[in-house]
Parts: sequence; C-alpha cells; structure tokens
Amino acid sequence: MNYLKKININLLLALIIPLLIWGPFFPDLIVSLSSTFFLFYVYKNKAFNYFTQTPLIIFFAFCIYCIFVSIFVAPNILMSFESSLFYFRIGVFSCLIWYLIEQDKKILNYFYYAIVICFLVLIIDGYIQFFTNTNSVDRVSSFFGDELIMGSYLSRLFPLLVALFIAKEKKKLETYFMFLFFILVSGLIFISGERASFAFLTLSTLFVLLLTKNFLKFRLCFIFGSVILILMLSLTNQITKNRMFVEPFETSGLLQKNEDKKYFFTANHDSLIRTSFNMFKDKPLIGHGPKMFRVICKDEKYATGITPCMTHVHNFYVQLLAETGIIGFSFLFSVFAYVMYCVYRQFKSMVLRQKKYLSDYQVCLLASILITAWPITTNGNFFNNWLMIVYSLPVGFYLHSLYGKNKEEINNN
Repeated sequence: MNYLKKININLLLALIIPLLIWGPFFPDLIVSLSSTFFLFYVYKNKAFNYFTQTPLIIFFAFCIYCIFVSIFVAPNILMSFESSLFYFRIGVFSCLIWYLIEQDKKILNYFYYAIVICFLVLIIDGYIQFFTNTNSVDRVSSFFGDELIMGSYLSRLFPLLVALFIAKEKKKLETYFMFLFFILVSGLIFISGERASFAFLTLSTLFVLLLTKNFLKFRLCFIFGSVILILMLSLTNQITKNRMFVEPFETSGLLQKNEDKKYFFTANHDSLIRTSFNMFKDKPLIGHGPKMFRVICKDEKYATGITPCMTHVHNFYVQLLAETGIIGFSFLFSVFAYVMYCVYRQFKSMVLRQKKYLSDYQVCLLASILITAWPITTNGNFFNNWLMIVYSLPVGFYLHSLYGKNKEEINNN
C-alpha cells in the first residue's frame, strides 16, 4: 500500500497490544483507520479475493443481518447501531493482517515481541502487587486498575503468543526463557482471580497439549511447572485460594445450589440468563436487536431473579439468542462447530498416523478462536470494542495460514 510506505504499518498494528492495556479507544482507532485504508486498497487493486473466502462471507452476512435487525426490530435504532453498524471492520482488520503477513513476515515478530514485552511488564508489576498486597482493588490487576480484565487480556492473547513462538526462528536459550515465561504467565492469570480467564487458560493449554506434535517434553514440563507454581501461590494467599478453588467447588457442575433453588453459575448470572431466555422466547428467530438487552431487560415481561438487568448477559451465546435470535446465534455456533470439526480431523490424522490436518502453529491459533467460541463460561459483551479487537487478532493469522500465498513457509515451522 503505497500511501502507507512512509510509516511502518506493521509496527503500528503491533502497538495495539500495549494500547489494549489502557483501554479500547486507541486500539479501535487504529483498527478503524487501518481497515478503511485497506478497503481503499482492495477496491483500487481489485483484490477482492481477501473477502471471498467462505469464513469471510459468513461473517459479513452476519454483520448485514445485525444491521437489518437494528433497523427493523430494535426499539432504539441509534443505540443498536453502536454495536452493529461498523462491526464489519473487525473482519476487514483480520484480512489486513492476512495481507500484511503475505507482504512481510516480519509482522509476526512485531506482534511476538509486543506481546512478550507487555506480558513481561505485567508479570513484574503483577507479582509485586500480589506479594506486597499493594493492588488498589481486591484482586491483582496491575496497570488495568479498576478494570479487572488482566486475566482476560493474558489468557486470550496467550495462545497467539505460543503460535508466534512456534513460527519464529529461535535459539535454545530463548526456548528455555519462554518455558519459564509461560509458567509465570499462567501463575499471573491465576492470581488475577478471574475464574473464566483461568478456565480459558486451562482449555487452551489442554487443546494445544493434545493436538500438537512437537515440543512434547516442553509441553509436559509446562503443565507440571504451572501446577506447582499455582499450588504455591494458592498457599500464600487464602483469598485467592478461596476464590479460585473453594468457591467453584461449592458448585455442582454448572449449577450452584442455594437453599431450594438452583442457579446457572451464580444467582446474579442466573437472573441475567433467565431474563435473556424470556426475551428469546418472545422473538426466537431474529431477537430484539444488538445492544438491546440493557434496555429490554427492564421490562417486567422479561425480568426475573435478583439481578435481571445489566449492560450485557455475560455469556456470548445467551446474549446472541436474546439480541439476534437463532439466526445470529448460528453464526457463533458455526465457529464452534468448525473448531470441533478441526479437532476431529486432527485426532483422526494422529490416530491413523497420517499427515497432520493442522500444523502446530494452526492448532495454537485455533485455541485462541476456541476460547472465544466456547459456550460454557461467563464472558463480556459480544459487541464490546475491546473484546472485538482481541478476538479478531488470531483470526487474521489463521486466515493467512489457510489461504495465504506463503502459508506453507510458516505452517511448516
């Protein structure tokens, strides 16, 4: 892109990683501007092949559908547009990453070192807060302050970091360093006190452990080292131990018993979920419109439980059922189904000792996508700008691994 030659677009995009620590505004600004430039480039050079692959067609169809629901169904069109109107930009941004990897593989190193540096800073500051008890809130949050999302930041970017580590040329000393580094990251996610983030870490780790073929000793030692560190950390802080171990084990599966009632996750989450299902039953096909849960949950027709109303439902699938109906829900479920299909194909190739269906690099990227599409957990707002950027990053790398011109060169590392 000639008009971007005066700046290093790779470095600019990699700056998203540290800027996410300070909030969504500047990362979203970079995503929006760079996506706009890329659209101009695609139109000028007729490079429409980036948007004609099946995953992108499905995604843009979902975006068009959300706009349709905002216009014709949502009771507050302008508020609903805040989530739906420009949601397509994350798909364009993912395609931009795909394009840039084709032009210069150095972008992989830019993102790799950006994540390593940010994680290292958080490790130093986070462990200092933990051992000195100087955090400003009840849980360790480092530079995120009152926004208790450090664990989410680490757990969602962790599989991407592992993928980039696999793809790059590395020396033996660097491998040893990253081994210790990964263990410290897992411990930091644990002491963040974010149970969903710790679940994401566990899920992605098991996913990578079972489906990759290289670094077996490295992977097993990582599991062992992480377990030892987490047990040691739990012994040093009773509050963290209770939050991460005792409270979850007081639940029965997904249901928490309280007197004669049973709750999904907790009583508060149960209220939100049941209110959402009431909304879904009223408009099961198309929902009430993106970002409309916060408005309609106040209606006595749907509200139930002790906390029926918040800005979002805290579960992607339930939120999409309430706001976009079965049609919108099908989009996210199709992502999950695709990941499960890839798991099946990978296992089949491993059992039959055939050529692996996925490279180790692709497995790690799919792990990032899996934790976004995983249905049985609490999470944020599906249309949240911060989350939107975080879960669009690995998609760009994965699209390149499937369709990129030089994909074999990276996949075979």
